[in-house]
Formats: sequence, C-alpha cells, structure tokens
Amino acid sequence: MLAGALRAALTPLIRRWTQIQLIEPAPEALPLAPTLPVLYVLSRPALSDTLLLETLARAHGLPGASGQRRAGELTLPACLALPAPGRRLWRRGRRPTAPFQPLIEQYRRDPAHDLQLVPVSVFWGRAPGKRFGVWHLLAADSWRLTGRLRRLLSVAVNGRDVEVQFGAPLRLSELDDDRDPALTNRKVARLLRGHFRRTRTRVLGPDLSHRRTLIDGVVASAGVQRAIGEVATAEQAPRPRIARRARRYGREIASDMTYPVMRFMAGALRRLWNRLYDGVEVRGLSRVKALAGEHTLVYVPCHRSHIDYLLLSYALYREGLMPPHIAAGRNLDMPLIGPVLRRGGAFFMRRSFRDNRLYAAVFNEYLHRLLSRGHPLEYFMEGGRSRSGRLLPARPGMLAMTLRSFLRSRREGGRDVLFVPVYLGYERILENASYQREMRGADKRRESPLALLGMTRRLRQPHGRVDVNVGEPLSLSAFLDAQVPGWWQAPDAPRPAWLNRVVPALGETLSRRINAAAALNPANLVALVLLATPHRAIEVGLLTQQLTLLVALQRRLPGGRDASLPTGTPEAWIEQVATLGMIERHPHPLGDIIVADERQAGLLGWYRNNVLHLFALAGLTAFAFRHQAAHRLDDLAALLGPGWPILARELSIEPAPALRDDLSAMLEALGEEGLLEREGEGWRRPRESLAAGEQLDMLGALMQPSLERGYLLLSVLLNEPSGHFTAEALTERSRLLAERLALLSGRDAPEFFDARLFAGLVESLTACGWLAPDDGRLTFDEALREAARESRALFDPALRHRLQLVSRRGEG
Repeated sequence: MLAGALRAALTPLIRRWTQIQLIEPAPEALPLAPTLPVLYVLSRPALSDTLLLETLARAHGLPGASGQRRAGELTLPACLALPAPGRRLWRRGRRPTAPFQPLIEQYRRDPAHDLQLVPVSVFWGRAPGKRFGVWHLLAADSWRLTGRLRRLLSVAVNGRDVEVQFGAPLRLSELDDDRDPALTNRKVARLLRGHFRRTRTRVLGPDLSHRRTLIDGVVASAGVQRAIGEVATAEQAPRPRIARRARRYGREIASDMTYPVMRFMAGALRRLWNRLYDGVEVRGLSRVKALAGEHTLVYVPCHRSHIDYLLLSYALYREGLMPPHIAAGRNLDMPLIGPVLRRGGAFFMRRSFRDNRLYAAVFNEYLHRLLSRGHPLEYFMEGGRSRSGRLLPARPGMLAMTLRSFLRSRREGGRDVLFVPVYLGYERILENASYQREMRGADKRRESPLALLGMTRRLRQPHGRVDVNVGEPLSLSAFLDAQVPGWWQAPDAPRPAWLNRVVPALGETLSRRINAAAALNPANLVALVLLATPHRAIEVGLLTQQLTLLVALQRRLPGGRDASLPTGTPEAWIEQVATLGMIERHPHPLGDIIVADERQAGLLGWYRNNVLHLFALAGLTAFAFRHQAAHRLDDLAALLGPGWPILARELSIEPAPALRDDLSAMLEALGEEGLLEREGEGWRRPRESLAAGEQLDMLGALMQPSLERGYLLLSVLLNEPSGHFTAEALTERSRLLAERLALLSGRDAPEFFDARLFAGLVESLTACGWLAPDDGRLTFDEALREAARESRALFDPALRHRLQLVSRRGEG
C-alpha cells in the first residue's frame, strides 16, 4: 500500500521534472517482434529509473513498462532489475539471483512462451566515475551506494540531463542452451551485465583518478624514476630536486576533467553553436558506438580551427559518447582559457621535447596511463591548424607514443586501440582573416585570452553549417597484423626496429581515411568552380550547371568512401555563399554574373583545398583532354599512370590498385554527363557542344596547379645531373620558380608556391621509387627522364613553353 502511494506521488513529479536529452536508439527504431511479450531489464533496482521508463514508454508508444506483465503462466513486473552487485553488512543471507530462471523453465516446458528482454540503461547526468568531491556525492550516476536520499538528490540535480540507452532485444529462444536452468539464468545475467558495462564505459568512460593521485603514480613509475636518476647524474643534482621537477611537469601536463565544467560547457556550447552556426550535422558515429565499449578510442580529426577541440567534444557528448581527453598545445594553457579547457578534458604538451628526456618520460607515462585505463583520447596528427585548407602530413610524435603505449598495454593484457578518423567541414571558419595574412607571409599571432575573446565580435556574422563526418575506424592490432605479421611475438623492446617504418604508414592510412570522409558543402563547391575560371567570374547559369556536374560525379563515383553531399539546390548553394560574404552577384540584363574579388578568392582557395582530393581523378582525366582531343583507354592509363600515385599521395587519397579500371569508369561517367564522346575504341572532346567543352576544361583546371608544380620541380631536377640537389635545395629552388611564375602570370595564390607542397612532392617521388637519397643527395636514373618526357603530352605547347621558360630563366 505504502509503495503504491509512493509511486503514485512520484510519477507525476518524474514526468514533469525530468527532461530526456538523448534516447539511443530512437524508440521507433527498436527491432521489437510485435507478437512477443516485452520485459524491460534495468542494470540495478532503482525506483526513479523504473518510473522514468514507464513515462518514456507511454510517451513513445512502446510496450508498457508499468505494473505486472503476463508471460504464459507467470506474472512478473514489466520492468525487471538485475540484483545489486554488492550487499550491505546488515543484510545477511543468500546472495540474490537474477529473476530469469522461472521464465527459462517455462520456455523449456513450452517453447511457445518465448519473449524478449530489452536492456535499458538510464543515466542521470554524465558524471565520469571520479570517486571524490561534493558534486559527485550529489550527482554522479556511478556512485555505488543507492540510498533513497542520495537518489532523490541525484534526480533533483540531474533531472534535466537524463539519457536513456536501449540495448538490442534478447529472445529467450536465442539464449537457452539446454543446460541446467540455474546455469542458464546466470549466463543471461552475465550477458546483460556485460552489455550494461560496455554501455556505461561508452557513455561515462572509465573511472577518473584524482589528478594528484594520477600525477603521483606517473612520477613513481619505473620509467620516470629511471629518467630522474639519469638526469640527476647528468646534471649532478640531488635526486629529490629532479623528482620535484618531474612532478611540476606532471602538473603542467595533466588534465583535471570535472563534471560540473563538462555540463556547463555542454550547455554553453549548445547556445554558442545555435548562435554561430545554422546547424551541426554528425554522421558515421553509429559504428563507433558499436565498438566503443570494447576498445580504447583515439579520435584523430583534421585540424581546421581553434574550435575543433570544442566542436568534437560537444558532438560526442550530444551523441551519448564520453568526451575524450584532448592533447592541446601548451600555447592554449593561458589565463582564464587554460583552466576551463583543462577541466573540460584538455592536457597540455610542449611543441617539442625531444631534448628534454625527463619531460618526455613524464608525458609518455601520463599518456600511457590514459590509454591503458581505457580513457578516450583525441589529438591532431597534423600538429597545427592548416592555413592552406589542405590536410597536412601526419607528424609521427603522438602516433609513435600511442603505438608504444599499445605494445606495452598488450603485454599487460590491455584492450585494442581503435583510431577514429574525423573530418570537420566548415562553411565559414572564424580564422578566415588571420589565415590569409599568414599565407601572405605575416607572422602567426600569439594566442591570448583577449585575442580569443575578440572572436566573439564575429558571433553576429553568418557562418553556415558544420559537418562532423566520422570515417572508417582503424583497429591498431589489425593494422599491425597487416604491417608486421607476428608483431605480438616481438621481444619486450620499448622501440621495436619496425617502428620507424610503421608509424609513417599509420599516419598516411589515417590521413586517407579522414579525407575519405570529406563533406561537400556550398562554400567548397562554389570555390571549386569559381577558382577554375580564368578571372574568378562566371555566369550564374554555367555555375549552376558545373555545381550540378560536380555533385553528379560524386554521387556516381565518390572520391571518398564516407564523403557526404549537401542538401538543397545549386541556386540555394550560390545564395548561401553570397550570404557568407565570399562572392558577389552582379545583376545583368543578359544573365547575372558571380564574381570574387582578390580577398574573396583567397578565402575561397582555403575551402576549395578542403575537398580538392575528391575530384583528383576526375580533374586529372579531364585535364588530359585539354590539349589532346582524343585518347584510347590504354594510352590514357599509360600517360597518367606514372604521376597518379604521386598526386594521390600529395592529396592523401587511396591510389587505385588498378588505375585502368577506375579510368574506364570515369570516362563512362564523363560520357554520360555529355562531356566526352565515344570515338572508335576511345573517347574524345565533344565536337558540337562548346558549353560541354567549357565544363570539361573547368573540371580539368582543378588539377592544373598540382600538375604545374610537379612539372616545375622535375624541370629543375632534370636540368642538373643526378645527385646535384639535396631535398632542401630542390624544394627551395622549385618554390622560388613557382613564386616567380605566379607573379608573371598574375596568379594571386600564395598556396601555389607553398614550400610544404614542394617538400611533399620530393617525399612522394622518393616514396614511389623515382628518387633515391645517397649521402644527402637525390639520385635518379633514366626512367625518371623518360617518364617526364612522356608526361609533357599532358600540357599544351603554350603552357609547356611558359613553364620551361620560367625554369630556365630562374636557373640563370
């Protein structure tokens, strides 16, 4: 009677006070068998969870979760709970068992009495399991003691921040294994507990140690103690003094993730994104959620903006995943900003610590403790934000430390590491102006609280939408299986001999997976078309046709496995980019014209470079028809084959295992779009349609800058004998000639003569076997000269003459 009165009093309070922020999966997506009874299963007895589930089931049309449920000859509560894992000292007696045995015995007697069990996890707040602090006593969902007063406080504090996670329904017919019913009962309970544990780990992460306890453990570790001894000997300093330095390094590095700050930031960021952007679209997280409970997650996003840190953590929090610990540059550990970031999960690292072995030992041990305990991690492989808009080559530092930590953890029975590549796509970034200044040679401004807070002035400006696309996750153990068969049998060396070979391969693989998840949006689509015109001006009708063509090509032959396309129409995309201030529309009686001035063209170049790789093969194929009107498939494959792997490596895309097959598909696609015509056994430019020819030329112009850079570099290299240049000298000479060509041709594009692009070309030629370092000098053979001669057919005589002229005058 008393229990019923209590339920009746609390039910309306739960219904009115609570607010469910996330239901995963959506109730209508639950794969329930309509003919079988449903019993819900909670991870522990809790009246608040039961009442919340009853309210949710009624609101979403799910089978009832209140009262009793008739299951064959049995009558059971519609909402069951696994027994609490522990028992209180004042409660003696036999350990409680799971409540499924009567159901199993009934099913054995009559298989018609099958039913489905639906596990339900309810999270009141998202506090990670940090076992200290007043807030934890009031609000942490992971607290073991479930006293009524504590539970009431938790509901009061967290009632507006509740998440519900449904598991896949389990049918008795699938769980029964013909063993003793008591054993089967324990098996079912074990399966459900495993599910609840994985869900809890995915949502809340593992328990967090107190920051001071974690730093003490890092300093006391064998590796750090060894480094303390070595430094003390080298500096002839007392060991306690060096130990205090190590502890100071630990405080400089370690994060201090706290739930109140996480919750505050979630609310503040939700308001920020709603004010700054028209929406944040997240794609591809479902496969991460399926693997999160059994793996240590390492998120590796591209780095485009300062707010990348905040954006990804917010997206993960909103989608029901534990936000990661984030490796941030020490430059962000500034007054006001640094403490907030640290409590939101950021840990800080110096740009370089190769010559500071004590700092390196402390940082490595701290990183290992995060990974070995299963904490999700996030870092930017590029090392810094991309000023050009391209994905920068992965730096080896954090990848190598992660790999070494993984090898150490696996020896200790640790979990697999799952890399999660993430592409962040903006229609407009906050750093537009600063990136343009830096690309033109200005020094990078030092971050400061005033500078970052000054960005708030731009909150009233339109910034469009943001895409967060999750690429194909990479299991580190599976990657090592492919790269180093038998790697787990290697001796317990901290740095295996194969590490220097595997780390760059890991970085390249992850970079390709990031780019394969690129998001096409109005800004980068318009940039692709407008910057392919000679004078950054185009008729609206032709722009619309070219935008339609680009999307059609991506829909037919995606440039990335997980790439996404924009919604809406080309006309709406043009209007959106004009609203963002990147283009101007000039009305004209014969048809409006879209124009970008010098400043706008610089901005558009950044967005074009975000997605240029998606059209690499289409642009290269179209460029081949600029000078030669017709090609046979085999001849075209022979012409493009030598340079394609180099271009693919520059743009971080997966080179085709069979270029001929991909070319055949691309030629068919261009033919169906009317840009090519069949001629005998080959293809040719359209004879009649001038408009189709113009579209084909604009498509080919996408790859022209990359091809021109390659031609310049080869001209410089081959004008001298083998072994004449070092990599640095070849890069600098090529950069200077590219800068000269840009000035002579009126091309206002600092990215065209970016030294990093030429350095990447040299690395690609070396990786593909065209160049061989010999005592610091680059050597080559006649095969490179022959390939360069054949590739000249790609360029029309006028362009080839201009490139050769600039090269030869530059040499003089």
